[in-house]
Amino acid sequence: MTTPGPHDEVPVVLDLPFRGGGWMARNSPARRVPSHGTRLFGTAYAIDFVAVDEHGLPAPRTWRTAFSVERPELFRGFGEPLLAPAAGRVVATHDGEVDHVARRSQLTLLAYAMGQAGRVRGGPPAVAGNHVVIALAPVGPYVLLAHLQRGSLGVAPGDAVATGDVVGRCGNSGNSTQPHVHVQVTDSVDWASAQGLPMLFRRPTGGGAWMPTESEVVVVP
Repeated sequence: MTTPGPHDEVPVVLDLPFRGGGWMARNSPARRVPSHGTRLFGTAYAIDFVAVDEHGLPAPRTWRTAFSVERPELFRGFGEPLLAPAAGRVVATHDGEVDHVARRSQLTLLAYAMGQAGRVRGGPPAVAGNHVVIALAPVGPYVLLAHLQRGSLGVAPGDAVATGDVVGRCGNSGNSTQPHVHVQVTDSVDWASAQGLPMLFRRPTGGGAWMPTESEVVVVP
């Protein structure tokens, strides 16, 4: 059940952080809030996007899909450029976290879930992995792009970015089971107390802004 928040009347409007192909919305706040099942680290209204092929698959299925782990390089989104969804100034970056193997098997996902508490105790680097934070104004709001590919960050704190600038590449770092990009907006970069803010995305074909629904596939020309 969706729980209204104090900022529901004034969503932050962003551009989508990618171009081309199809990206499937997962853990959408259009389905529920908090979208990821928690409000920790300002994630209440966060959304994930997973690059998929014309069949809606992030990577070809093999026996490993059902029984084992898979190399992140096999996934369509891995290494795809990620773009600044709004103009602003970079206020934080983190790099150096490894890109994990991917997990689509229920067997491997169960084992991964058992380590969730430990990753939360590890704080933002363990959860967000490699990431970029952009301040849209001097005192926020702040946009976070998380789970970037190790070594792919092309910006540093203090850099000014324009909407559409490449800031990094899609990876599988942090609390991530397959390559994807996690997007959220917060009122602070003090992650212990940050509150998530609602957001919308400009439709790539025009016609206003919306929040993609769960499993909706978005294509950006």
